[in-house]
Amino acid sequence: MTMGKIIFYEDRNFQGRSYESTNDCSDMSSHLSRCQSCRVESGCFMVYDRNNYMGNQFFVRRGEYSDYQRMGMSDCIRSCRNIPMHRGQFRMKIFERENFQGQSHELMDDCDNMQDRYRMNDCQSCNVMDGHWLMYEQPQFRGKMMYLRPGEYKSFRDMGMSGMRFSSMRRIMDSCN
Repeated sequence: MTMGKIIFYEDRNFQGRSYESTNDCSDMSSHLSRCQSCRVESGCFMVYDRNNYMGNQFFVRRGEYSDYQRMGMSDCIRSCRNIPMHRGQFRMKIFERENFQGQSHELMDDCDNMQDRYRMNDCQSCNVMDGHWLMYEQPQFRGKMMYLRPGEYKSFRDMGMSGMRFSSMRRIMDSCN
């Protein structure tokens, strides 16, 4: 499996001290006083504006990201997750309410508008059986996003996503290299 590689910089436009990573990092402050730009040399990563993979999230793939504010970060980048390549099947079951309650649907492909496809107004929990997914607050894969890897998510509110409604879901395909 090919590992991703990302380089973080203290200042905008790839200036200042740098820190290189191929793994998850729950707290950037142990490497840099702040992180305001990054360069992805390979793979895909999710970057967060709070420690421990919390707060606003932004999906980055190979390329240059010269300014954290253009990524939708309210503060500098504070943590990141390496997204491993997945080449198998994708499966996720979404639920209308927390704790896997209410209306539910199983997805195996992207959904650009949950309301139109399933007549479901909200998604507050899910079970990701296979693959890695991004959930977006607006239809057509726009707005704030949340990264989901295989596992059970009983409550998005408990993950720091209180008040956020999700409207579309996309598989993270193997196009990260």
